[in-house]
Amino acid sequence: MLSVSFEINVLKPMEIDVFLLLLSKCNFSGMGRIMKILGIEFAPLDVPFERRLQTFAVFQWTFSFLFLGFGCLFLFLYVLIATNYYYIPLLYALYYYFDSQRSERGGRRINWIRRWKIWTHFANYFPLEIVKTTELDPNKNYIMGFHPHGVLSVSAFGNFATEGTGWSKKFPGLTPYLMVLAGHFQFPLYRDYFMAGGGVAVTASSMTHILTKNKSGQALGLVVGGALEALEANPGQYNLKLKNKKGFIKIALKTGTSLVPVYSFGETDLYLQADNKEGSFLRGIQNFMTAKFGFSPPLFHGRGIFNYTFGLLPFRKPVHTVFGKPIDVPKTECPSQEKLDKLHKQYMDALTLLFEEHKEKYGVPADHHLNFID
Repeated sequence: MLSVSFEINVLKPMEIDVFLLLLSKCNFSGMGRIMKILGIEFAPLDVPFERRLQTFAVFQWTFSFLFLGFGCLFLFLYVLIATNYYYIPLLYALYYYFDSQRSERGGRRINWIRRWKIWTHFANYFPLEIVKTTELDPNKNYIMGFHPHGVLSVSAFGNFATEGTGWSKKFPGLTPYLMVLAGHFQFPLYRDYFMAGGGVAVTASSMTHILTKNKSGQALGLVVGGALEALEANPGQYNLKLKNKKGFIKIALKTGTSLVPVYSFGETDLYLQADNKEGSFLRGIQNFMTAKFGFSPPLFHGRGIFNYTFGLLPFRKPVHTVFGKPIDVPKTECPSQEKLDKLHKQYMDALTLLFEEHKEKYGVPADHHLNFID
């Protein structure tokens, strides 16, 4: 006869108390609703397939933006050192040698990549929206000052580097460029992928080349606040590093390029940052890193793939990018400081007016205003 014995472990009173405490922290609201466990809100199982596609689209962009550059670099080093295919990175290195200035000479856009369906899902995730306040003449060139930087400049990428928000339909005849740090174009393969969407280096020579080689129909998307403004990206704050940013003003004058103020309402709501007030130890480290390496290292979090509480994905919140009226700029080969200051003030006034006219429509309280900082 087969003999089977069972050992039953009875929970002790203290273990029962701990178990009940953990259970009390869980909110099981059904398979089709949000489940909250220990303060973390998990996505329900019956999320529509379209929303899953949107989340995937944002996931691939986020991790590409944050990790693909170094990933490609490490892959090339591995192939070079540890495999028999060492000739592949060597051939690419030769190609890079002759192509290294491409990001400062208009880049190399590939329109079918810009039109990938994944970018439509990406834009619909938030959603992102282009808001026009006036028609823009395709017979002119434009420097579009984009504000605010946000943590990752999500809407700047979505609007200028993809067709996800319908750029070509909103601004027919205008070719958009996304101006980014030159360091993005030093990583193998990643540089080519970034240029395919219209990314170019944010340098004076790069901007001047595009604006002088092409007399019309060029729209440079310039995130004016730069890396340090990313450290100001907090919900409910409207700090812009614009007081002393006059380089783009000088280029506009020298090339006779119209200026367009652009404000993206909701960009600073996409992530939460660690407390990094000016004067804090954390801000000191971040300022040092930015000065040394050219990029700011914000400590931030958004949501995850399967939860709504913590992760690297931006929160699913609407972002409305409002394009203002252009400021016509007469060409001035050698602009004086007085002309620079005058046009800079005119630009800041136009940006302020744009913000004030649209802020309440997009959820900004009436008593909140732009704060221009050094």
